[in-house]
Amino acid sequence: MPRLWNETIEAHRRDVRDAILHHTSALVSEHGLRSVTMSQIAERIGIGRATLYKYFPDVESILLAWHERQVTAHLEHLARVRDQAGDAEARLHAVLEAYAHITQQSRGHGESARMAFLHRDEQLTRPQRRLHDLIRDLLAEGVRTGAFREDVAPEELAAYCLHAVAAAGDLPSQDAAHRLVTVILAGLRPAT
Repeated sequence: MPRLWNETIEAHRRDVRDAILHHTSALVSEHGLRSVTMSQIAERIGIGRATLYKYFPDVESILLAWHERQVTAHLEHLARVRDQAGDAEARLHAVLEAYAHITQQSRGHGESARMAFLHRDEQLTRPQRRLHDLIRDLLAEGVRTGAFREDVAPEELAAYCLHAVAAAGDLPSQDAAHRLVTVILAGLRPAT
């Protein structure tokens, strides 16, 4: 087949896959995780069920693919945020603020059954490690420059940051999340 034809087919497949992910997420938000069927998804997108099954075997696999795409986008966003700030302390502050915002948005937009399904341990191990490493590296750099305490290993401080920022999901506003990040950063500074 000509190259242009292959590229057109691949673009079409990407578009169909994107539509499947988008519409499945919307249907689950509207009707709940247990109520959505492959037939509903196919109908919403305007494709046949057989075509849908060529892409995914079931609703759960569609949701897992959607979630993986969301997590990847969040990690890429956090890396961009890190790269736009100044020194290690400013970069860590920016990353923690952005992560707190993501945490608030994630908890606010998904019903509990879907979130419990998507946030199973095996689905988050690699992304959590990447996020932990990103924060650990900023902390290690800050320890070298004297911005952060050196009496606790950066590995442990990263765990502290991630667990503390997770509380942002239960906070009522971005202002509250900002105050939380300020408290987290205060705990990282060297004792005077």
